[in-house]
Order: sequence, then C-alpha cells, then structure tokens
Amino acid sequence: MKQHQTYHRVVIVGAGFGGLQAAQSLAHKAVEVILIDRHNYHSFIPLLYQVATAQLAPEQVVVPIRNLLRSSPNVSFVSAKVETIDFPAKIVQLANETISYDYLVLATGSRSQFFGVESAKKFAFPLKNLGDAINLRHHILSCCEQGSRELDFARRKKLLTIAIVGGGATGVELAGSLVELVNDALLKDYPRLDSQDVTIILVHSGDRLLSEFPSSLGDYTASKLRRLGVKVMLRSKVTSVSAQGFELDDGTWFASATVIWAVGVTGAIPKSFPFPQTSNQGKIKVSPTLQLAQYPEVFAIGDLAQVNSSRQNLSGVAPEALQQGVYVAQAITKIIQGHSVRPFRYFNKGRLAIIGCYCGVGKIGNLQLRGFLPWLFWLAVHLVYFPNWHNRLMILMSWLHSYIFRDRAMRFIFSPINQDREGSPKGLASASGQRADGRSSISRIV
Repeated sequence: MKQHQTYHRVVIVGAGFGGLQAAQSLAHKAVEVILIDRHNYHSFIPLLYQVATAQLAPEQVVVPIRNLLRSSPNVSFVSAKVETIDFPAKIVQLANETISYDYLVLATGSRSQFFGVESAKKFAFPLKNLGDAINLRHHILSCCEQGSRELDFARRKKLLTIAIVGGGATGVELAGSLVELVNDALLKDYPRLDSQDVTIILVHSGDRLLSEFPSSLGDYTASKLRRLGVKVMLRSKVTSVSAQGFELDDGTWFASATVIWAVGVTGAIPKSFPFPQTSNQGKIKVSPTLQLAQYPEVFAIGDLAQVNSSRQNLSGVAPEALQQGVYVAQAITKIIQGHSVRPFRYFNKGRLAIIGCYCGVGKIGNLQLRGFLPWLFWLAVHLVYFPNWHNRLMILMSWLHSYIFRDRAMRFIFSPINQDREGSPKGLASASGQRADGRSSISRIV
C-alpha cells in the first residue's frame, strides 16, 4: 500500500457511484486516499434488471475498480469487509488491518426495506446487487423450464406467474423487460407455451406508478404496461409472501413461484461506534454539507444519507450520488485549506424511465416526454454514464442484438450464488427442488 505520511488521509468506504466518484475526484490532490469495498468491482446498479432478465451478461455491468484507479497515484484500493468504525478514535477496522483516517466518506449504499413484511425477507427476491440479479435470472429461467413440462394446471400457473412489488422505476423497468423476455425469447424456446400462460403482476401501494414523475406520465406508464399484458394493481399492499405466492391487504391470494421485491430502501450502515443518528428510513442524518453533526470529519453520501434540508428533496438516484461524490471531494479539499464549505445543491438534469418495448417516459425541465424518444435517451444516457469504454461497447452490441433481432442471448442457468448478507438466499436444495428458504433450486437442472 502506498504511504503518503505528510498528506491528510481520506478513507472512503464503498465503491458505488458516490464513493468511486469521490475517490476519482480526489485523484492528484494533496491527500492520501484509501478506497475500501468488499468487492473488487464496481457494479452499474441501473442495469441489474437487464442481467436479471437475460438481456446483459453479468460481466457487462461490472468493471474492476483497480482499472478505474490506475491513473490515480494517490488512491489505493483495499478489497475487504469493514468490521467496525470507531468515530472517536478515527479508525476503520478490517478483518486483518486497522486503518486510521483524517476524513471519512461513508458511501455503502442501501439494502431492501420490507416495511414489516418479515416473510418477504425469506421468500421474496431482492434486486440490490449483482448476485441478486444472477439468482433472479436463474430462478426465472428454471421456472420456465419446469413450467413448460408441468401438466398440472395449478402448478404450471404458479411457476409461470411473476409478481413485482413496487411501482417505482425498478419495478416498471423489470415488468417491461420481462414482457420482452417472454415475447422475444421464451415463447420461441418453449413451443408448448403461449403468451397467456405467463402472468406478470405489478403491485403498487400508491394510486399511480412512478410517483417521482408527473401524474400524467405515471398514468401513461400504467396504461402502456397493461397494453403489454402486465396486470397492474394500484392501491394494493403485499402483507405476506411464501414459497407458494403472496397475499394482499384485502385478503386476495395469488399463487406465484417468483415474487420480486422492488420497493423501499434503507441505509446499509456499517457497524460503528457510536451508532450514528438515523432517520425514519434508516439512513444516516447529515447536515446540508453532508457531514455528521457530532463528527464533522465524517461525510455520508448516496442512498446511505438523509440530508437535513428543506430546500431539496433527494430521491436516491445515481446522478445524486455522483454529484455528492464530487461535492465531498471539493469540500474536504476546502476544509484542509481552511476555507468554508457551502451546502450541497443537487442540479437536476431531468428524469428518465424505460418501460420497455421501445417505449419510455421522461421529464426534462418542464418538458414531458413519452414513447420512443425517452426510451432512446435512456439508453444513450446509461451508455454515457458507464465508466468503462470496453463495457460500453459490449452493452451496445447486446442491445443491438436484443432490439434488432428481438432475442435475449444470456439465457444461461448456472449454480445459485450464495451470499453472506442479510436477507440473501442461503438455503440448501432438497430432493423436491425447493430450498430451505422456499425458493426453487436451480442447481439440480444444470
């Protein structure tokens, strides 16, 4: 590890959008930067749903972190899990190493929030990281394999029913992409199936989809998804989930082998002493300058942070984290130089959401967009934001293949990935093909 004893040391925990941007923005500055992440790759979270629906390969949405830091001589990367953080002592404890800091940036992102539906932790599929996306893809394809051969109508219906909980951007994008997967690939792969056999349900507790967009765009999105064959259920809350299906707050029961949890996030706060003050959403409360009140040398950004400001309402999208990463790098530099720091201000360039089937919605300033143009803008923006040219090219080629030839090339089933985080699948397969957590095992049909 590089040592710069005369420089202030900045430790950044988390190499997501905000953390990585902060490290890159501090490159070539008169500070020593140590970036810590449990994985040695950066995941492009907005494209995880395309991995889950067999449009992109897993390696296309990740890039080695060290590749992105090769031109940053004052930045070191450590691939390790943070055990604890001691704020008064200014140390970050890893499994086999203790790292001290002068300034600390917490950018550890978020995890799924289940709103008291404890059964969803065990039986629903989250979509927060690459492992989640791979497991979900394997499960969906395995259900299609089994469903295409199942003669019992009720079992077949359950295997081929996919429910998505949450009508935000992730839920909408998943629903549309699943329609494309079914129509463009699965119906060709399984001649015994027709479009009526596969049921896609989108459940949302609000009265319209995409609440962060104008109501007219949310209504348009719901109408478009219904025309595509998605069963959109508004003002409905999921109260329980099991291996057999899910139940709504009005008592309605749906048999489904796949329930995807795409609603609610809470901060993935590292174990720390003392534990920082949090909001009702489980995020760290920070000042308008993104600092912790008791420990001003500590910053929190991205999904982890709840900004204490009435002037702006942040929604946790990637551009916010990127701008916060740039901001904290500038703020730390100014503080070291003895200058004051102005509050963080997010510059909203607009919002886009892709519905699928060559359709999307967007809002740029006062301009509302719907149809093909925002769909195309969405693709272009995500190509631009991807931090690696090699992956951009591979993603573009996959999109061209998918949209021109109407096919999904990544329909592979491998062994399931076991993850060591809370709420992750850990169960073992039984002889019946059901895991201990109720989700179907896919390892037996590889």
